[in-house]
Amino acid sequence: MDVDLIFKIAAIGILVSVLNQVLSRSGRDEQATMTTLAGLVVVLMMVVQEIADLFTMVKTLFGL
Repeated sequence: MDVDLIFKIAAIGILVSVLNQVLSRSGRDEQATMTTLAGLVVVLMMVVQEIADLFTMVKTLFGL
């Protein structure tokens, strides 16, 4: 696992939190919630891809 992945997740988290605060303060709570959910989905897809790569690596390592 690269350190770049951690930095990408942290950057997405910071961006989503700033957008969430801006949208909440302007009275757009529904859009703030949707932004948070979209950020969560993006991060989960990144993590799932890394887990799939890990399983592929383990399969090739053990010759399965």
